[in-house]
Amino acid sequence: MDVRFFTRNVEATEDQKDFMEKKLSKIEKFFNKINDVQVVLSFKRGMNIVEITTSANGIVMRGEDHAPDMRKAFDKALKNIERQVKRHKDYLKDRTHIKTKDISFDLPAAIFGDKRDDDDETSTDIVKVKRFPVATMLPAEAARQMDLLGHSFFMFRSGDTGNYNVVYKRNDGGYGLLEPQE
Repeated sequence: MDVRFFTRNVEATEDQKDFMEKKLSKIEKFFNKINDVQVVLSFKRGMNIVEITTSANGIVMRGEDHAPDMRKAFDKALKNIERQVKRHKDYLKDRTHIKTKDISFDLPAAIFGDKRDDDDETSTDIVKVKRFPVATMLPAEAARQMDLLGHSFFMFRSGDTGNYNVVYKRNDGGYGLLEPQE
């Protein structure tokens, strides 16, 4: 397992890095197919923030937490990752899960139909750009990946059509699927 450390506004000692690597190696007892781990250490507003991102056979799992002490923040973020790894491992053991899980891909009548007054001034400035590899998968797999990451939407390439699609969580429960119209 390859562990990479990135720091922002904080210095990490070799002892801290060794401690973190030792703890991270214990996740392999839960799931031995973890390829690489990225740990981002930062300090903001008096708190240490630790973000751990792992890749296990193309499945990305992410845990983030903060605390005044770097080790406590790391331990909390690691518990988030361990929980996700265990959940993913259980899923892989029970392949019938995808057949029994009821996922609804009903699209709403008016997507993004929120009505705004013309008087409201909303900022349309893009403040962050994120780049990531887009994997080919089925919508059900994308919904599971989105749940593992804890996000409200997930972009993927459809295994059926090859087009880029987005799966998202609906406010009224269930999932939605956005497909490009040809």
